[in-house]
Amino acid sequence: MSVDTSLAEAEHVHESGEGGPPEVTGGAGEPTLVTFGCRLNAYESEVMRTHARQAGLDDVVIVNTCAVTAEAERQARQTIRRLRRERPGSKIIVTGCAAQVSPEKFAAMGEVDHVLGNDAKLTAAPWAEFGTGQAERVVVNDIMSVKETAGHLIQGMEGRARAFVQVQNGCDHRCTFCIIPYGRGNSRSVPMGEIVAQVRALVESGYNEVVLTGVDVTSYGADLPGKPSLGQMVRRLLALVPDLPRLRLSSLDAVEMDDDLWRLVAEEPRLMPHLHLSLQAGDDMILKRMKRRHLRGDAIAFAEKARALRPDMVFGADIIAGFPTETEEMFQNSLDIVEQCGLTWLHVFPYSPRPGTPAAKMPQVPGPIRKERAARLRAAGDAQVARYLASQVGRSANVLIERKGLGRNEGFAEVAVPDHYEPGTIIRCTITGVAGTQLTARVLD
Repeated sequence: MSVDTSLAEAEHVHESGEGGPPEVTGGAGEPTLVTFGCRLNAYESEVMRTHARQAGLDDVVIVNTCAVTAEAERQARQTIRRLRRERPGSKIIVTGCAAQVSPEKFAAMGEVDHVLGNDAKLTAAPWAEFGTGQAERVVVNDIMSVKETAGHLIQGMEGRARAFVQVQNGCDHRCTFCIIPYGRGNSRSVPMGEIVAQVRALVESGYNEVVLTGVDVTSYGADLPGKPSLGQMVRRLLALVPDLPRLRLSSLDAVEMDDDLWRLVAEEPRLMPHLHLSLQAGDDMILKRMKRRHLRGDAIAFAEKARALRPDMVFGADIIAGFPTETEEMFQNSLDIVEQCGLTWLHVFPYSPRPGTPAAKMPQVPGPIRKERAARLRAAGDAQVARYLASQVGRSANVLIERKGLGRNEGFAEVAVPDHYEPGTIIRCTITGVAGTQLTARVLD
């Protein structure tokens, strides 16, 4: 798994991070959604918004939590206490991965009215019961018993220029640092037809860019009839929704790219040249202790092949600094791989022990060393960003407007543009310069 931090586009360290401010949407006569963590959570918040509206829950606050680190859970509890002070008369419903993994902790909080599990939150029934006042206080089932993932038809993403579409949920792997499978369950895929219907509806609603998201996206299809691969699904999706201008993929595992997906990288201009790797480390021993599926050489080979097929390819990656037992030499391998793979958009997280995971019981690297290594990784990432931005000057770009005065190019760099373009539109530009971490541009008529 993995996360983007702009526009709540984080995807947990599998797909998320060490925590951060939640995204708050709605309010003023509408359900208020407070969303922590990943793109998948952002998508699911929209599903819950629809259910809450239909149930007449206008003055409800829904906190969609993240469990990727203990810090993320702590921030959720802190936010809930603040929300209760600010909204004394509102019903507070807590859901998401942290609520699924530790329902008793949230049930013990006097500020919380209801705790809802990750599976139940996506069905209409509990929301209707909340509206009648007859609902149980805690509704959390055994997530490992869930065998299917439905494709929930939503009409858009509140306040976003791009839309996320869930294609997969859960994870069959057990990385030693990760609690997410216990919050999401085992891997299960959304059938192709439902994904196509969802994307078609979003395009008809005016969305020009869609991001396919999940917990372990490259495992897509193994549980479906015929076992279609991720590449087969994406190829079919693009063929059946020809009016979709731009498609992005969320975090990928370097050793699970199938032949169809490689062909799309090489031949499909609507697939954006921006791939995010769930890398986590660049040292083989640490990767083995993490129980990752790839080794250092796999990541390097992946980057080389992708760039050979698509020279304008830009990479992002999740990297954990200071994983248990990491020596300075091991860390140096992670630092070196940033340049060797040409990783631009880094999500760097100092390791945070997650109770209940094997890594939490391993010999720990001292906290100050973790933070210092994370700072060195971020500095390497900043240097790669500066290099990439400088390489874009003089080039043309199709820029998706995110908000007034700001858009992103195909490689996901921010581009400053005149502020009269509406969010969601795509404009053709020539990149004229670099201002900080943004590109400047001249719009072409």
